[in-house]
Parts: sequence; C-alpha cells; structure tokens
Amino acid sequence: MGAMSVRTESSAAHRAGFACFVGRPNAGKSTLTNALVGTKVAITSNRPQTTRHTVRGIVHRPEAQLVLVDTPGLHKPRTLLGERLNDVVRTTWSEVDVIGFCLPADQKLGPGDRYIAAELADIKKTPKVAIVTKTDLVDSKALAAQLIAIDQLGKELGIEWAEIIPVSAVGDTQVSLLADLLVPMLPESPPLYPEGDLTDEPEQVMVAELIREAALEGVRDELPHSIAVVVEEMLPREDRPADKPLLDIHANVYIERPSQKGIIIGPKGKRLKEVGTKSRKHIEALLGTPVFLDLHVKVAKDWQRDPKQLRKLGF
Repeated sequence: MGAMSVRTESSAAHRAGFACFVGRPNAGKSTLTNALVGTKVAITSNRPQTTRHTVRGIVHRPEAQLVLVDTPGLHKPRTLLGERLNDVVRTTWSEVDVIGFCLPADQKLGPGDRYIAAELADIKKTPKVAIVTKTDLVDSKALAAQLIAIDQLGKELGIEWAEIIPVSAVGDTQVSLLADLLVPMLPESPPLYPEGDLTDEPEQVMVAELIREAALEGVRDELPHSIAVVVEEMLPREDRPADKPLLDIHANVYIERPSQKGIIIGPKGKRLKEVGTKSRKHIEALLGTPVFLDLHVKVAKDWQRDPKQLRKLGF
C-alpha cells in the first residue's frame, strides 16, 4: 500500500460483521479490544468475570466495519450464574463471523486454554483465529515455541486455525494487521452502525460496570464475584442552566451477605466514599458531563444462585 490511495468505483464490496475474542482471564482481550477500537471501551481488570455484559467496540474503516462482541469469560460452572454465562458464550460464538482465541505469549498453554479450545472445537462453522498476545514480554525463541504449541493444540482438537497471529497491543504492533486479517472473514454488508458509534452498550450498563469495577478495587480477595450493581435511574437535574448540566445517578451495590456490608462501606463509610469518587470520575469521562452519584449498598441474599434475583440484576 503506497502513501496515496485512490478509491475507484470498482473497489471491493464493503464488509461488516461481528468478531469476539475469547481466552482465559488476563489473556489480553480487553486491551486488544481497546487497541483496535482506539479508545477505552471494555473494562480492563486482572480478574475474571468483570465484563459480565456484552461490551462492544466498533472498528470503523472505509472498506469495512468490525464489531467486537465481548463475551463473558467461559469457565467451569459452579453456580447457576456460571451455567447461564456459559450458555450466553456458546450462543455468541455460534452467531459471530469470526472468533479470536487470545493466548498470552508469556504463559505456557494450560488447562484453562485447553478447556476453551475444546469448547471452540465444537463450534464447527465459525472461522477461528489464534491471537498470541503480549508478544512484547517474550523473546523470539519463546514466541516461536508458543506458535508451535498453538498449532499443535489445533491439530490435537481438530481445530483448523484460519490464522495464527502474534500481536502486542501495548506497542500497537500488528494490531492493524490483525484487523486486516479479520476483515476478509466478514460477510459483504453495508455498515451495521453509524460512524460515530464506538460501543452500543446502553450507558446505564457501562455506568454500572464502572461502579462495580471501583467497588471491587482492593477487596477482590474478600468479595471476588459477590457484587452486582444496578443503576436505578439516570436523570438530568432540573433547573440547571444549559451550560452547567448535572446528571443525577442513583445506583445500588448489591452484595450477598450482611457481613460483606462492612467491607464495602469501610470504617465510617470511608471506602464507599472512595468508590463513589473514583467511579464518578470515570463516569464523567465516559459521559462527558458532571455527575452527582448517589450510591447505596444493599443485601440481595445469595443472588448468584437465585434465578429471580439474577433476572432482576440483569443476568
């Protein structure tokens, strides 16, 4: 591709479609999504299960549009929530146009990778691309060994990798090459979303996700998954001058047991205040408007196991 490109009428048909990245927690899925989309969309976190909802990023190109669907992590189900998540994952996998399986370059293939790969092998029709992430952390010898191991894994399980691509989202190395390789796997189609859209996630869900992320900061070991956040309402404050808007957000942080209340609230409410301050900054950055955040902590008994509660909390 030279420095100049001339678009003629006979240029290739526009393509558009969906891709999802899978891989164990920490495989670099969110970082990769952000690098491709060019903005912070997914919630990056070093624990599984933080991206409970489908956060999508959209890569806009003149000739194509790639919509990234972020499925929740697949894991061996221990609870009803786990099983429901896994069903969501499998449905998503069979509906997208291409699946990118993320494997970090700096970690040997483990049982978690094998578990996901075995599940992928069952999804016959969807093309699968193996993406080796975090290549900036290893030397070329280790990278070569990882590429061979992934090729082997495919052969063992009967997966035909459409491509095996090393990327480093940190150095942006090959991120655009990755997009180049994914685009031809999409069907011919006009753009599915308007140009300005980076994510079609309802704002409320993203706001809830930012609050949940802030609430988990520092207490993950004590409360790994037992936090759900529901944004009850988001309303512009009335009687404000047009140039000084204020958005009122009322949200509930749900925990499973009364004993966890103290952990979230902290001594004299200090922790909850920090959670509020921190998430408010992120929310203001996301929505581009000043926010008044009203947070309440409530106990929803064993919500991870109760279908009625799960539905209420949006799962």
